[in-house]
Amino acid sequence: MIDVVVVSRTREAQDIYSYELAAVDGSPLPAFSAGAHIDVHLPDGLVRQYSLCNHPEERHRYLIGVLKDPASRGGSRCMHEQIDCGAQLRISEPRNLFPLAHGARRSLLFAGGIGITPILCMAERLAHIGADFELHYCARSSERAAFVERIRTAPFADRLFLHFDEQPQTALDASKVLANAQDDIHLYVCGPGGFMQHVLDSARAQGWQEGCLHREYFAAAPVDTANDGSFSVQVGSTGQVFEVPADQSVVQVLERHGIEIAMSCEQGICGTCLTRVLDGVPEHRDLFLTEEEQALNDQFTPCCSRSKTPLLVLDI
Repeated sequence: MIDVVVVSRTREAQDIYSYELAAVDGSPLPAFSAGAHIDVHLPDGLVRQYSLCNHPEERHRYLIGVLKDPASRGGSRCMHEQIDCGAQLRISEPRNLFPLAHGARRSLLFAGGIGITPILCMAERLAHIGADFELHYCARSSERAAFVERIRTAPFADRLFLHFDEQPQTALDASKVLANAQDDIHLYVCGPGGFMQHVLDSARAQGWQEGCLHREYFAAAPVDTANDGSFSVQVGSTGQVFEVPADQSVVQVLERHGIEIAMSCEQGICGTCLTRVLDGVPEHRDLFLTEEEQALNDQFTPCCSRSKTPLLVLDI
C-alpha cells in the first residue's frame, strides 16, 4: 500500500474532477504502463478502481479522473464530496488489466465519457513511441467531455475525432471507422456498457477477430437475481462446507466464517478475488474472464458469480 496526498483537484467537465496524487514522503511512485489503474481506499472503507490518465513515464504523480455517478454506490460520491486538496489516501500499486498489445501496426482508440481516462494514457504512450493510431472520443455534450483542451493541445491532436450528441453532424460512424479489419490493427474501447457494446458489435460485424478487440468496463450491467437459488461451497483445504443463500455472495458467506478473500470492485470487473474451482460448474457473472476462460470452468469470481451445480469446491 502507498500513502499519497491529493496535490490538486481540478474540475475537468460537468460532474468530473481530476485528482493529482503524490507520495506523502515525496518518493517516486511505482512505474505503470498505459491502461493501468490503482485501487483507492476511501475513508468510509470502500475500495474503488480508477484508471491512471497521466503520461506513463511520470513517477512524481498519478492523475485520476472521477465521474460523480448518479447511481454511485458511495465511491464517486465520497471522492467528490469528501476528498479535496491536502487529503491523504491509501492506494495500491498500479495494475494493468487493459494493456496495449505489443506489435500492433495501428491502434484505434474509442472512449465514451469518463472512459477517456485509460484511453488518454494510451494515446500519450502511442504518440510518445511514434505509433500509428487515432482517438475517437464520444460524449453527450462538450460540457461533459473531460480533458478535451489537454487533448486539443497535445502533439497527437490531429488524430483526435470528437463526437458529441449535441452535434449530430459529428456522430460516430463505427462501421465506417472499423471497415478495414486486419490482424495487426487493434481496437481499444472504454466507456458506458451500451457504447462499448455498439463499438464491439460493429467491429465483429466488420470481421474483426476477438484477439484484436480490447475493452475495460467501469461497471457491470445489472443482473436479474430474481431466480437465484442457494448452493454450497466447500473449502478444498479443510473440507468445510457452507451454504450460500440466494441473497448473499460467496465472498460474504466465507467472510462470515472467518475466511477472507481479497476483493475490490465487488462486481466481477477487476479480478482481485479470482479463485480456482476444483469441482463443480460456476455460473459466471463477471466481466473479467474471457468467454474462453469462463468455458474452462476452473476459476470464478466469488464476489458476484454463483453456481450451476449444488456444490462448488474451491481451491482455498
